[in-house]
Amino acid sequence: MRKYFKLKQCFNLSDLDVTCGALARVGFMLAACGGLAACAVGPDYRTPTVSTPAHWSGAADAPAKAPELSQWWLRLDDPTLNTLIDQAVRGNLDVAAAKARVREARASYRQARGALFPTLDASASVTRNDTGAGSASASGSNLVKAGFDASWEMDLFGANRRAAEAARYGQDAADEDLRSTLLTLIGDVAADYVDARGYQARIALARRTAVSQRQTAALTEAKFAAGSVSAADVASAAGLAASTEADIATLEAAYAEAVHQLSVLLGRDPEALSDLLATPAPPPAPPADVAMGVPADILLARPDVREAERKLAQYTAKIGQAQAARYPAVSLTGSIATSGGSLGDLAKQSSISWSYGPSVSLPIFEGGQLAAAVDVARAQRDEYDVAFRAAVLTALEDVENASVSLSRERVRNERLDASAKAYRQANALALSLYRAGSTSFLEALDAERSQYSAEDALIQSNVLIATDYIALNKALGGGWDGVVDASKPEVVDVDTGPRLARPH
Repeated sequence: MRKYFKLKQCFNLSDLDVTCGALARVGFMLAACGGLAACAVGPDYRTPTVSTPAHWSGAADAPAKAPELSQWWLRLDDPTLNTLIDQAVRGNLDVAAAKARVREARASYRQARGALFPTLDASASVTRNDTGAGSASASGSNLVKAGFDASWEMDLFGANRRAAEAARYGQDAADEDLRSTLLTLIGDVAADYVDARGYQARIALARRTAVSQRQTAALTEAKFAAGSVSAADVASAAGLAASTEADIATLEAAYAEAVHQLSVLLGRDPEALSDLLATPAPPPAPPADVAMGVPADILLARPDVREAERKLAQYTAKIGQAQAARYPAVSLTGSIATSGGSLGDLAKQSSISWSYGPSVSLPIFEGGQLAAAVDVARAQRDEYDVAFRAAVLTALEDVENASVSLSRERVRNERLDASAKAYRQANALALSLYRAGSTSFLEALDAERSQYSAEDALIQSNVLIATDYIALNKALGGGWDGVVDASKPEVVDVDTGPRLARPH
């Protein structure tokens, strides 16, 4: 009542007593009847039970160790990558959009909760009445009115509470959507960075190989001048060097695309990272072992799975909201008004009136629309139930695929490393014999080509190992676990108060 005393401080004290007593009676009735609003229709949400395998297929005999998902990219031991991820979290546009969805969901929840409380409106008016205008007996009067209107929907069957419940689940889903966006972003930044470093390594290899092949071509020309090789050998040597130089151009284009894509992920222009990444560096090497835990862990770790579960909860609550619309709606209303001939009369000779009472609205015939709305809500709930179970299966598949790819690529990498070492020795020996005239040009040419191919394959395998490591951590649910402030709007409006409208 404290605010009301401030608003009514110019009134006559006796009028104030009457007014406060009326408000007290209205408020008491609203509060007393609030106990009736204690039921809700529709199904209560229960977290669905999902069966998962006891262990991952590749770790049946190994003890389950909890996955180390917190800032997993730090184990790649690359400071440049760490910097890029920090910048991406702050500047990525998809993250900015996800933050806006979080703010939207939070506002929707506040809006839905607001329907659970009474509303109070104030009104005031001043009117002038004239009679017999233009005549000698012309007279006029003023009428000043002020008052309050209060109303509260009792929500006997829980329509508003189900709406607030659905909005709360929607807010949870928006939070998980933000985490999922961050998970995807960090994985994409790491993968693009690894690709860029891989292209740099392949470009460096191609350039070294092209220089060596040009030297071999020059040696072949000298031998041709001496009459010890044919013109075909000279052409083959020059052709091999030119082919490798052509690879350089292709790899440089792929590298530029990776850098451009990486820059855009950070929310910057495509050329923004060109200087930062200009100095070549090898692709980061992941640790040998990756703890995977048990399949049930992804139900808690994967934000996309948690988001799907929250959406299922949201649409379960909407069934009750739709069902409640088929039941009577009871509202309590109350009003208090005072009127007088002038503003001063409101404090001296005002006329005060008040009223309160319930109102009931009952749907009788609406052509089956409300029943159909319940069926729609049930069907939507079923869709999200299927989506949740599909998200779980997809998560399990992602982990299994990434785990198999990583383990098999490590085996392949060992063989490629051995192959590259062998071809490196073979090429050095073949070139030495060719210089001495103890072997044919074709053997030297084939050894040089094989070495280049083996070393290029080894670099690509190193990139794949890092990429599979990134994919596995993403599949397990590793993402950003730092603080992300979603409360700050992207656009700050100015001059939003009342003002004269400007024509457009």
